[in-house]
Amino acid sequence: MHGLINYGLQKFFQAVHGEEIWSRIVAQGALPRDGFEPMLTYDDHLTEAMLAAAETVLGEKRVDFLEDFGTFLVAHPLCKPVRRLLRFGGESYEDFLHSVEELGDRARLALPDLDLPQLVLEEAGAGRYAVRCRWNRPGFVPVIVGILRALADDYGALVLVEAAGAPPEAREAKIAVTLLDGAFASGRAFSLGVLRE
Repeated sequence: MHGLINYGLQKFFQAVHGEEIWSRIVAQGALPRDGFEPMLTYDDHLTEAMLAAAETVLGEKRVDFLEDFGTFLVAHPLCKPVRRLLRFGGESYEDFLHSVEELGDRARLALPDLDLPQLVLEEAGAGRYAVRCRWNRPGFVPVIVGILRALADDYGALVLVEAAGAPPEAREAKIAVTLLDGAFASGRAFSLGVLRE
């Protein structure tokens, strides 16, 4: 697993649940005491150990906190570069949906060895879409669900997002997205031409 993903999970647990919880996750999962470095690569078993330890320490199923992690990647101040990458897809939530297939390529411009889920958009008409998510690592579909929901809020769109029927360990899922109102609220300020927000 690319260190950036493990590092992102570490920052999520630290920022949302606190240092004491993170220390307990490290001890429970026998994780590196100094945490993860974003530019290194780690064996997948360490990521699994971290997620299993978090389930135990938090008393939550990973599907729940991984969706929260997806929200964190969009909404938390620590993740401005990720939000910027995602919002680069366009001026509206619908624009973003039409750009999801390009996300992996955009990310690899900065980090060529970063392996991300493959996303494919399917249109069903009348504001109904499906985002097919496929990755060689199981169980990360909830992260994409969290990202899609958080970005709807970020854009000010009223959207229903669900990954119906996908088991928590799925490597592939179809995420249903229904765009009810693309301009439901004002959304968060964002400019493609400004580096500081």
